[in-house]
Amino acid sequence: MYLEDILARHRDVASRDDRKTSDLVEVALRSDVSRGFAKKIVQDSVDCLAVIAEIKRRSPSRGALNQDLDPEIIASQYQQAGASCISVLTDSEFFGGSAVDLQRARNASVLPFLRKDFTVSLNDICDARIMNADCILLIVAALSRAELSEFHLFAKDLGLDVLVEVHDEAELEAALNIGAKIVGVNQRDLKTFEVDEQRAVRVANKIPRDILKIAESGVKTKSDALQLRQAGFHAILVGESLVTSDNIVNKLKELRV
Repeated sequence: MYLEDILARHRDVASRDDRKTSDLVEVALRSDVSRGFAKKIVQDSVDCLAVIAEIKRRSPSRGALNQDLDPEIIASQYQQAGASCISVLTDSEFFGGSAVDLQRARNASVLPFLRKDFTVSLNDICDARIMNADCILLIVAALSRAELSEFHLFAKDLGLDVLVEVHDEAELEAALNIGAKIVGVNQRDLKTFEVDEQRAVRVANKIPRDILKIAESGVKTKSDALQLRQAGFHAILVGESLVTSDNIVNKLKELRV
């Protein structure tokens, strides 16, 4: 239910976007030089599990998490604690985020940034580059195979890294077929928002060794993180357990196993 509602809203907004993609491309290509999202994860995952720390105000399933967070303060704490990259929810209606959150956080940190949102158009990808994101998210379950391929190539041409999110082996095959080099296994079912904490471990065995592997959702403890590192993941993407923690710095350090 959640995914369908969110996508319907985003596609409705995209259908009413009358900006010319060609004009946006010109602006996007003048944006800051990429900080290298994938490169940073590769470097940091040599010695321990890299952490992509997420700035997330609320979620459709849990409601408010840290509604009044300061993106600059959180980004600084994430960097201090050893995060490799930072993810920012920019969806406003369902997650309470914004492009301003990403821009404020990026100004307070030297780390690479992922724009975490529901990408449904080429203009969405241009917007990500314009707001100086270094990586975008493409969700296999949210896109047709033609869109997935087109968006992936377009983003790469704009100088963006692309995290392609999957939930099972069939979606993994679709990601690999379009040449994805960064694959995220989301343990949260986007229809029910329930978390299966063994999903990433199961799918990991099917991911080729040369692919950058990221586990998303459901990582709460050091043992969770350790299990994922042992399964071959290079990084974890963590949001809720960080933004709801009484000590964000210590919590993040605990997950860098």
